[in-house]
Amino acid sequence: MSEICDLIDDIVADIDALFLFSPTGSEYEAATAIEELSLVVVDTENDVEATEFVEVPLDFDGVTDYIRFAMEGAREQELVEPGDKIAAVLSLFGDERDMVARVRVQEGTHGIYDLFTTSRADSSVIRDTFDVAIELGRKGQKGKPVGALFVVGDAGNVMTKSRPLSYNPFEKSHVHVGDHIVNVMLKEFSRLDGAFVISDSGKIVSAYRYLEPSAEGVDIPKGLGARHMAAGAITRDTGAVAIVLSESDGLVRAFKSGDLVLELDPEAY
Repeated sequence: MSEICDLIDDIVADIDALFLFSPTGSEYEAATAIEELSLVVVDTENDVEATEFVEVPLDFDGVTDYIRFAMEGAREQELVEPGDKIAAVLSLFGDERDMVARVRVQEGTHGIYDLFTTSRADSSVIRDTFDVAIELGRKGQKGKPVGALFVVGDAGNVMTKSRPLSYNPFEKSHVHVGDHIVNVMLKEFSRLDGAFVISDSGKIVSAYRYLEPSAEGVDIPKGLGARHMAAGAITRDTGAVAIVLSESDGLVRAFKSGDLVLELDPEAY
């Protein structure tokens, strides 16, 4: 037992900051009693009125992305800096705090905080679009792998920089991503070529769009194809973000301002 206690002590030894994810008032009050330690609360709202707070605009299914988001938000606010050691206290299996992770703040950024907090589109719309891409990546189209491209936000500019490949089934509709029936429609239409265009508020503006911005100067990782190149180009030339499901490797990737900022494995969600 003493060895286990030593192991636990090592996890929290010499940390520079304690990150509390969605704490209760009593948990926050207890943590404030720890002297000489930066305390950062991470939650959708600052109900405990914490001095140092990172707002999370959406729910994360994966703990890794949740912690990355919190660290990037804290870095953005200069609450931590590269090289700092943090202990993240959060819930994994239920509402109670049941997990402690020791993480070092890295140089650079994964872009996940910026993707959700500074994009034109509402963060919930981006998340709902991710959900569609992730589920499609898990199940495919009738059991077969499928690729898809969703362009989210700044829909007016996106439409002027693209052209239709076929009729637009959403032309006179007022449906929004996130609705279960709409998500089923998106998955069905994904088997055909072209991009989906989604407005800042989540309205499905169009399907079957061929994106026409020049790919010159767009730098994407080797092995990624035309769909990813188009995603990089359209996000460089507009205020949109793009979410791509790769037919070849099954991964979901997000682009913003011409850059690849996030990569997810649907099977991990």
